[in-house]
Amino acid sequence: MEVKALLSILAILISFAGCCIYFRQIFWGNVRPHAFSWLIWFVLVSVAFAAQVAGGAGVGAWVLGFSSVATLFFFLVALAKGDRHFVSADWLFLLAAVAALLLWWLTKDPTLSVVLITLTDAAGASLTIRKAYQKPQEESMTHFGLASFKSAISLFALESFSLATWLYPASLVISNGLVVFTLLMRRKKSPRT
Repeated sequence: MEVKALLSILAILISFAGCCIYFRQIFWGNVRPHAFSWLIWFVLVSVAFAAQVAGGAGVGAWVLGFSSVATLFFFLVALAKGDRHFVSADWLFLLAAVAALLLWWLTKDPTLSVVLITLTDAAGASLTIRKAYQKPQEESMTHFGLASFKSAISLFALESFSLATWLYPASLVISNGLVVFTLLMRRKKSPRT
């Protein structure tokens, strides 16, 4: 088996481990996922996965394919066990994610869509970072840390490097890393009681 396929499998295994930990944390009541965020992430990750496939990412796209299924799963779990409170900003982020699909359809080029979903994800991550700052005990440092790590590995699994294939996973390394950094800083100041 070639190195890029092994890297993809490794990233998927890391992602799966993170998902299992996160799932357990949700059902033990340690974290409360925001349902609308997971819906938005599902749309964003699905568009990024399709763009990677269209851009020739090859086995490197497997990671976002797995992540797409995982985000849909966590959206459904969050509806039952998470935070179902939606604000107007949530609708704007979802609209931007859907607009990325429309942009791709109109231009026949996934690159602009990937730029839009990356910007949307970065803006949406600010909501998660805000929640991590305000309620550091309600987010999973392990999940976001593993998500950052698997995204970094997935970059090395790409068979084709273009803005359409590497931009979104590279942004996930940064945004998930910022969530972890925020949680580390806030938990130091407000340890669990």
